[in-house]
Amino acid sequence: MGWVLLILVLVVAAAALALQYSIGRNGPKVLDTVDRLIGGDRNVTLVHTESLGEHAKQKLTVYRAEDDSAAAADSKPVLLFVHGGGWRSGDIDDYGFFARGFAPEGYVVVLVGYRLGPDGMFPNMLEDTAKGIAWTRNNIAQYGGDPDAIFISGHSAGAYNVAMLGLDRQWIGREGLDTDDIAGVIGISGPYDFYPFDSESTKLAFGGAEDPQATQPVNFARTDAPPLLLIQGGKDTVVSPCHAPALEGVVTQAGGEAKTAMFSDMGHNTPILAMASPWRRDRTLIETINAFTANVVRARQAKAPDDTSVPVQAETG
Repeated sequence: MGWVLLILVLVVAAAALALQYSIGRNGPKVLDTVDRLIGGDRNVTLVHTESLGEHAKQKLTVYRAEDDSAAAADSKPVLLFVHGGGWRSGDIDDYGFFARGFAPEGYVVVLVGYRLGPDGMFPNMLEDTAKGIAWTRNNIAQYGGDPDAIFISGHSAGAYNVAMLGLDRQWIGREGLDTDDIAGVIGISGPYDFYPFDSESTKLAFGGAEDPQATQPVNFARTDAPPLLLIQGGKDTVVSPCHAPALEGVVTQAGGEAKTAMFSDMGHNTPILAMASPWRRDRTLIETINAFTANVVRARQAKAPDDTSVPVQAETG
């Protein structure tokens, strides 16, 4: 029995090391596989793939939950997600777990890709993300989504992209839209105030910008920006936890609406992990997002967007 137990321990340890190695190489892809194996497809279907340009990364995918109930005929709010990866890596094809996490919550989910590395230097990543939002605004109704209830969200570098698009009007404006066409912004573990550029990823992505200050979301705070929910882990060692409160501070000082949901026990990637099975059994983060979107939709319908509070489970700052 002793030898059997030892062998089992070694097998488990080897499996854990293999999983850790795989996550280190492509965490989202591994997470997507684990989610599919444990949680299944949750009746969520990929209903459309769209090319947004000549580059392979310029694309989007649309997911929705197949529902035979009467409510299925109603337009659903749209949760558009932009992946992270330091503006150097990532692929929307590895984020099906995000769609399987949120489509059953009552959203049509859109995953938007953008050029990376030398091809995606500022402002290319913003232009690509703006194209994804414009396509969604103009086409999502045919997939059951409400074009007047589009929430743009992103993790890490993706959170930067959506924050800039919600605050700096020019990128959406070039696509014939206004930031009023965005119901709300959900930034997850995002950098919003990182000049001077002191990391390899920021130097590569932003080092060639003519006006470095014009790359920073904190410099575009304004009264009439879409409401922002800024989710941040208190143990984040990749993006300092000070970023979300800093952006919240300048937006609220300008008269806009922003709220930080600070989760003291989370690191940089923990919020993304919480969106996949089996970790999504803890619904705190998902319910934080659901409450934000529901409150914004109600406020927009009432023509009084003044209620974007988050649940008490999240430590707010």
